[in-house]
Amino acid sequence: MTRATGHRRLGLAAVAATALVAALTAPSAQAATPPPAGGSLGDRVVVLDPSMPKAEIQARLDAIARAQAGNEFGSDRYAILFEPGTYGTAADPLNFSVGFYEAVAGLGRNPGDVVINGSVDVYNQCVGGDQSQCYATTNFWRSLSNLTVNVAGKSGCYGGTDFWAVSQAAPLRRVQVNGNLTLMDYCTGSPAWASGGFIADSKFTGGTVINGSQQQFFTRNSNLDGWTNAVWNQVFCGTAGAPAQSFSTEAGAAPYTTLDTCPATREAPYLYLDQSGKYRVFLPALRPDSAGTSWENGATAGTSLGLDSFYLVRPGASAKDINAALKAGRNLLFTPGVYELADTLKVTRPGTKVIGLGFATLVPTGGDAAIKVSDVDGVDVSGLILDAGPKNSPVLMQVGNRGSKADHACDPISLSDVFFRVGGARDGYATTALEVNSNDTLIDDAWIWRADHGAGGGNWNTARSDTGLIVNGDRVVATGLAVEHFQKTETVWNGEDGKVVFFQNENPYEVPNQAAWMASPTQKGYPAFTVGSKVKSFEGWGMGSYSYFNQGVDIHNSTAFQAPSRPGVRLHDLLTVFLNGSGGIDSVVNGTGSSVNSAFGGPSNVVSAP
Repeated sequence: MTRATGHRRLGLAAVAATALVAALTAPSAQAATPPPAGGSLGDRVVVLDPSMPKAEIQARLDAIARAQAGNEFGSDRYAILFEPGTYGTAADPLNFSVGFYEAVAGLGRNPGDVVINGSVDVYNQCVGGDQSQCYATTNFWRSLSNLTVNVAGKSGCYGGTDFWAVSQAAPLRRVQVNGNLTLMDYCTGSPAWASGGFIADSKFTGGTVINGSQQQFFTRNSNLDGWTNAVWNQVFCGTAGAPAQSFSTEAGAAPYTTLDTCPATREAPYLYLDQSGKYRVFLPALRPDSAGTSWENGATAGTSLGLDSFYLVRPGASAKDINAALKAGRNLLFTPGVYELADTLKVTRPGTKVIGLGFATLVPTGGDAAIKVSDVDGVDVSGLILDAGPKNSPVLMQVGNRGSKADHACDPISLSDVFFRVGGARDGYATTALEVNSNDTLIDDAWIWRADHGAGGGNWNTARSDTGLIVNGDRVVATGLAVEHFQKTETVWNGEDGKVVFFQNENPYEVPNQAAWMASPTQKGYPAFTVGSKVKSFEGWGMGSYSYFNQGVDIHNSTAFQAPSRPGVRLHDLLTVFLNGSGGIDSVVNGTGSSVNSAFGGPSNVVSAP
């Protein structure tokens, strides 16, 4: 762990204490000796406290932001943690940017415990410095959570506004923003496209949230003071002040999908300092049919765990070490880094917590899964990237075994801010990224991505992967789901009584010819989302799929969505868009809905189906 020269001793002293180390390293009679634990979280966890000079904090944050600004597929990662208190003033604000693999969070019990007078910003990236090629469409893998921002400072076009111009895998959680927030960078060059995004458990006052060029965005369990506009697919659930439902086939209608409540939700676990200055992990409670934030009317409901129940995983740890800790009954807290795993991590104990700081990244190297979770209650997995390795993995993460029957409704398995990549950082291979077999599983903010650029990206014969997500469990809920560029059916939903609120997809770009991409002899391409033919009950809201076939070949996808035609299967507010290139998507769902192509780019909307 690093910090500048602040004088107050950190709560992690408790972790390093002799008694704690002894507890963490005691052998289990039933398992291999757990690895040594305790000590520092490492130099990529940067802890700031309000006693430190503002100039020192500013310099440290600016240096990290400069280093991470172009680090899209690099290995450096940071967790930047603010101890409770106030940072900056209206006269001398703290304004800083957030780059790739920076997870910025407050260490308070609730968002009001850490206050930043200033702004926390993400701006467009300009290709080669060209101001005519500035975009936010690759502003991935960064986050802001559990603090309050009183917007202040900066000047000119940027003045008085917090800029959060991001795309996928860049969640904004448990924040209060007092002042203007824009999700588009309208100051740094053009065309300033953005393709996000995710907001949860947050409150915005004193300024309308500017959607701007954001093609799609999902907001849940929040409180808005206004929202400017929609582009293709803006979705809200359980959010006070959200725009009224207005998704329609009528020209000029704003494509808002708005639900009064969200299905079952559980906020992501988070690290905080208790009143004695010791670190704990808070575990928010399950909220069925919820609306509003979890913290405005009192502290977030839930329980907490001390770090004496966690193995602090640091770079260099082996799968053998980690599995020994799991067998000994410990939870896992991954510190920032990239972890190459020669074996699958096996989570078998009910209630196990697996938490990543700073976008900790797991890479299976031997063709196995990175993580397998048994069919047990109450497992939380959050804050991780799972990268496909050089040998093909049948699946990168498996939740429960096929045929799992247990009911987990009272204490479901939760996946929060878990992101998957096949290609990009390395030319990896996986048949399926995520398979969910356990009933009642919650998937909250998942971006499952086969790379369209980076290592292996943009080539049909590299970074190969058939399917992003397969759901076999019943009553599974996904809130904020994006699955992109896979080579066969991208999402397969076989479970009963499933719910999806917000789905975003792009078809694979680099299909070489139509014959290489056929679901059947008569069906061109593969659906972005298929509800299994035997499913009797499923419901989805705000679901979009886009095409950009870039090989100059006339490639077509017969239908973006496919579902059985029966009363219990209901899809609401579906759309397709032709982004560019050749060919297009011939129908929205089951052969209905107008085609999108170079003559009509869309969106092609379907309000209800089948």
